[in-house]
Amino acid sequence: MPFGFSKKKSSSGSGNDGDDSKPQRTGSASSTSPSERKSQNGRSKPRGSVSKDDKKAKGDKKAKGDRKAKGDRKDKDRKDRDKKAKDKARRQKSEAGRPNGPGAVPAGSGGGMATFRVPVPSNVRPGEEFQVFAGGRIVRVRCPHDSRPGQSLQISVPLDEESNSNGAGGGTAGANGGGGPSGPDLPPDSDNVTKIPNQDLREGEQPAYMVKIPEGIRGGQQFPVTIQGQQLTVTCPNAARPGMSVRIVPPPPSDSPPLDRPRQPQRMANPNKRSNDKTQMFEVIVPKGVLPGQPFALLAGGVRVLVTCPKNAAAGQKIRFNLPIGLVNKPDGPKSKLAEIKLSYDKDGWTRTIRATDMKFQWTRFDENGGVDTATSQRFDDTKSAYVLKLDFHDDHDKMRQGSVSLVTPEKGVVDSNIKSVTGQELVSYQDIANAQNKSYEDKIQWFQETCSQLCVEWNEGHMRMNVRREYLLSDSMEAVMSLSRKDLRKVWRFEFIGEAGIDAGGLAREWFELVTDEVFDPDMGLWQTSATNQMCMQINPASEISCPEDHLIYFRFIGRIMGKAMFDRQLVKGHMVKHLYKHILGWPVMFSDLKDIDEEYYNSLKGLKDMGADIEYLYADFTTIEETLGVKRTVELVPGGADIDVTEENLPEYIEANLKYRLLGRYEKQLNELLLGFFDVIPEPLLTIFDFQELELLMCGLPEIDMDNWKENTEYSGDYDREGPNHEVCGWFWEIVSEYDQELKARLLQFVTGTSGVPAKGFSSLQGNDGNVRRFTIHGVALETCVYPRSHTCFNRIDLPIYDSKDELEEKLKIAITMAATGFDIE
Repeated sequence: MPFGFSKKKSSSGSGNDGDDSKPQRTGSASSTSPSERKSQNGRSKPRGSVSKDDKKAKGDKKAKGDRKAKGDRKDKDRKDRDKKAKDKARRQKSEAGRPNGPGAVPAGSGGGMATFRVPVPSNVRPGEEFQVFAGGRIVRVRCPHDSRPGQSLQISVPLDEESNSNGAGGGTAGANGGGGPSGPDLPPDSDNVTKIPNQDLREGEQPAYMVKIPEGIRGGQQFPVTIQGQQLTVTCPNAARPGMSVRIVPPPPSDSPPLDRPRQPQRMANPNKRSNDKTQMFEVIVPKGVLPGQPFALLAGGVRVLVTCPKNAAAGQKIRFNLPIGLVNKPDGPKSKLAEIKLSYDKDGWTRTIRATDMKFQWTRFDENGGVDTATSQRFDDTKSAYVLKLDFHDDHDKMRQGSVSLVTPEKGVVDSNIKSVTGQELVSYQDIANAQNKSYEDKIQWFQETCSQLCVEWNEGHMRMNVRREYLLSDSMEAVMSLSRKDLRKVWRFEFIGEAGIDAGGLAREWFELVTDEVFDPDMGLWQTSATNQMCMQINPASEISCPEDHLIYFRFIGRIMGKAMFDRQLVKGHMVKHLYKHILGWPVMFSDLKDIDEEYYNSLKGLKDMGADIEYLYADFTTIEETLGVKRTVELVPGGADIDVTEENLPEYIEANLKYRLLGRYEKQLNELLLGFFDVIPEPLLTIFDFQELELLMCGLPEIDMDNWKENTEYSGDYDREGPNHEVCGWFWEIVSEYDQELKARLLQFVTGTSGVPAKGFSSLQGNDGNVRRFTIHGVALETCVYPRSHTCFNRIDLPIYDSKDELEEKLKIAITMAATGFDIE
C-alpha cells in the first residue's frame, strides 16, 4: 500500500494488533477535519441479535424519533439562517458609514462618547504620538509602552454636533480621498524648507526644495522635514554640516495619507498589508575612481545601498535615485550590541546590501576605503575571492520541486527581499527584513517565529496526523513526510506512535523531532560522517550512496524538510553541522580559508604550493584529485579534461579555485541539492537573511547549557600564561567577562574557539580536537605586539589571548573578535 496524504477512515482492527508483519497503516500522514471526526465518533455499533417484535417496535420508535429529529433540525437550520442574515445586515449597516483607508474604526458609543479602534502605524514606537481622524476631529494618540506597530488600540472621543451630523470620520481629508496637498488641515512646510523659485517643470515633475541642515546634525544622520503636507526623513550628506542647505525633490503625494496627515477611519483591513509605493529621492556624487556601469555603495538611512553608476555619468558628477520611505525611515529602536559593533567596525569584508534597482539583497565586498572592491570579480584571489551557493528552481511543483545548486560569484547570489503568501499578498517587505537584521538575537528569533506563524496554515483549513511505529521510526517517518505537499508541510502536525496511548499536546512532537534527527545524523546510518577537524560536527558523507543505494537522495530531501519544519515549529535538531553548510543554507560567501575548517592538512598543502614558484611543474600534478571509498581509489577530474591539464605557476590560482569548488560542493553536490530543496519547501529563503551562520546554528540546535565551573576546571593554559594559569591577571579578567556574558555570547565564544556551540555530553573534559584525541579548551598567552585581537585555532580548541593592559580593553577586543567571526571580515 503506498503511503500518502489521505482522509482518515474507520475500520475494524485499525490498530496495530496481531502480526507486526502486516500493519494496516504505518508511516502515514493523514488529514482530518472536525466534521469527519464528529461523524466517526457518532457512528453506532451493533450490540447483538434481537427478536422480530423487538426489532419492529424498536424500528417504529426509531422512525418516530427520526421524524421528530428531522423536524427539529429544520427548525434549527431556519433559525440559524435568520440569525446569519440579521448579523450580516447589522454588519453592513455598521460598515456603511466607514470610509476606506487606514485609521480608526468605530467600536461603539455611549454617554456622549464615541469609541474607536486605532491601529498603531508602522513607524510609531511605544511612547510616541500619532494623529487620526475620529469623531470628526483630529485626535492625537499616544502609543502605550506595551504596544507595537500593527496592534489595535481603543480610544474614546467626546461627541459633538458636527460629528453627529457628519458621522465619525468626516472632514476635508475624507472628501479629498486622503491624498492631495489641498485642505485646511494640512501642516505647513518646515521653517528650514524653501521652495526653489522659477523652476521649469515638465508635466508630472515635482518641484525641488532647499532644506537647511539643523544644528546638531552630522553627516549620515537623519532629520525630519514637512513638505507638501508630507513628513519626510532627510539624510545629511557626509560632506555637509549644520547651516548648509541640500536640494531635495519630494515624492508626489500618493493616494494614501502622508505620514503626518490625520488618518481616516476605515474597516479593519489585513494589518500585514503594506504599501511600498512612497519613495524618497537621493542625490549623490559619483565617488572618485568609479567608472560608468560600475557599482558603488553608500549609506542611506543607515542601510547599505548598492547603486550602479549610469553609463552617461562619470566620477564627480551628481546622480539621483529613489528609495522607499519605509526603508530609509527605519525605527530607532534598540539595536543588538553585536550589530552596533559590526556597524562601527569599519574594515573590509563581504556585506549584504540592497540593490537600488530592484530592492533585492546582494553581496558586496568593500575595500579598506569603504568603496566597492571590483577586483574580486576578476581572477581568483585566495585571500579575497568568494562564492555563494545558489539554488535555481526548475519548476514550481506543489509536492516535489526540482532544482540545481551551483557556486556563483557573490554578486550573482541575489535573494528576494520580500515574502508573499500563497494568495500573493505581501507578508514581509524589504524594510521589515532590513530592520530585523539589526535586532538582538532574541528579538530576531521572536520576529522569525511570528512570521512563521503567519505562514502557517490555519487549523480550520486542515492539519496532519503523523502515524509511525517506534521500531520503524526512520523509515515510517520518511515515507510519511515525503508524501506531503508543500502546503501540508506548513500545517500543524500531530504525532501518534502506533500501539501507544498518548495525546500529542507538544510533547510527542518534541520527542519525534529529537529521535528522528538523532538517528538520521548517526554516522552508522551512512548519510553523515564526523568532521575531520571537529568530532562534534557532522558533514555530508560523499559515499552515502553505498549505505543507502536506492534512496539516499530521498533521505537528504527528507532531512531538509525535517530541518526546515523544526525551525518552523520551534523545535530543535540533534546534530551540529560543519560551518560551511550553515553558510550554504544562508547563501553566505565561502572563501579559501573555509577549507581550513574542513581539512587543515589539505588546506596547508594547497597554500604551500604558492611558495614553490616555477618549481611546481616538477610535481607533475594535474587538475584531478583522488577519492578513496572503502579502500578503493578513483581519480576525479576537477574540471572537464582535467587529467590533460598540468598545474603550472601560471594556472595555480585556477587550480586552487577548482579544489575549493570541489571540496565545498562537488563532493556531495547531489546530496546538498536535495537537502536544500527540502529545506526551502518549508522556509522561504528571504526569511533567513536576518541571521548569520552562528545564529542559524543556535536557532537550529538551541543554546547550550554551559556549566561555567566545569568550563574553568577543564581549561588549560599555555604560552605566557603557562606558569600562572588561572591566577594570571588577564586570565582572571577573561573569566570575569565571560561569566557576565548571556547564553548567546557564551555560545558564540564556543563557536569562535571550537567551531561549534555544542558541548560534549560528558562536559568540557571530553572536548576533542581534529585528531580525535581529547583537546581541552586552551587559553594561550601571546604578546600584544603579536596580534591586537584574540585569535582562534578550532583544530586545537585554543584561543590566543594577548596580554592586555586593562580589563576594558580585553572586553572590547574579545567581543569584536567573536562578533566579526560571523561577518567574514578580516580583523588581523
